[in-house]
Amino acid sequence: MRAPFRLQFEQRTETPKRLGILVPVASVFAALIAGALFLLATGHSVGDTYSNMLSDGFLSSTGITDTLGLSTVLICTGIAAAFAFQMNLYNIGGEGQLYVGMIGATWFGLFFGENLPSFIMIPLVLLGGALCGAVWIVIPAWVRARLGTSEIVTTLLLTYVAASLVNHFIYRSGSYFRAPNTMFPQGRQVPDSAMLSPIGDTKMYPTFFIVVLLSLALHWMVRRTEFGYRIQVISDSPRAARYAGISARRTTVQVMLISGALAGLGGATLIIGSFQRLDPGIVTLGYGYAGIVIAALARNNMAAVIVSGILFAGLRSGGDKLQISTDTPIHIGVMLQGAILLFALGGEAFRRYKIRVIRTPNVRAEVTV
Repeated sequence: MRAPFRLQFEQRTETPKRLGILVPVASVFAALIAGALFLLATGHSVGDTYSNMLSDGFLSSTGITDTLGLSTVLICTGIAAAFAFQMNLYNIGGEGQLYVGMIGATWFGLFFGENLPSFIMIPLVLLGGALCGAVWIVIPAWVRARLGTSEIVTTLLLTYVAASLVNHFIYRSGSYFRAPNTMFPQGRQVPDSAMLSPIGDTKMYPTFFIVVLLSLALHWMVRRTEFGYRIQVISDSPRAARYAGISARRTTVQVMLISGALAGLGGATLIIGSFQRLDPGIVTLGYGYAGIVIAALARNNMAAVIVSGILFAGLRSGGDKLQISTDTPIHIGVMLQGAILLFALGGEAFRRYKIRVIRTPNVRAEVTV
């Protein structure tokens, strides 16, 4: 039996600006509906779950400050992914670059912290973390630029190496990063000069404002500078860029190094902020992977990453408190993040294509016995 209609996809010559906002918003609402169906299927109250998540993540004073504090590292990993995506480069290894940024920031804090004042140490630790994140992506950047090797594979595989390094530096006896004379292995706390105090009685640190300003600066750079123009030309047409004398190889390496540095900076913000030491528990949190989802929801707009990063931080913060206030599974927040990614990617079809429903002519039922 032939269907009475068929779907036809027509590529848009020009994408309406309203879809740039409508698609992400609709993706969030569609994910909430999917989450509601999951909650109903498992016998949990949709209203109570969502109201608790909203209160614990956004509406209470403690909730919003916890959310903004967590969003700092998520915005970093989000702009790291989004910056690479600007040139159709897929840095999937922001998670590993964040680990190495933590390692580098911890080393700078431990090595120099006893001898330098805070106004020197804080920038030094942040720059050290960013530098180490950039170093960790050097090989993927070089093989992508020179050999055309997929950066998806190389950056992802190096993430597992970075996770092993974190565990090695903590669990190896006599490690420089390991606290001595402790019953359970844990990292050495960096000196006070390498730590920031939280804002009031909250979990929010001044690094939040630094990261927001950095996101806005990158947004301006991509839109208004000659370097951003080169990125856009290479992204739109590598052949046209070659004819214009733009070096795709050099720009590829530069973009990937900046992307790695941004992820490493996210790791450094944890060291001077909430972690204050190299902690192997970081490998279970998935901040780097969340950055990919944040960038996708923001459609690689560095300014919009701020909003999507805060949204995801609120989902995590509210989701983590669900099991305390209700009997709802704590993983509902993670499930909502995954659903948002799927719907955001699916929504791109509506942004890029017109979908027409066309009736099939001469429809008749054919039954075969």
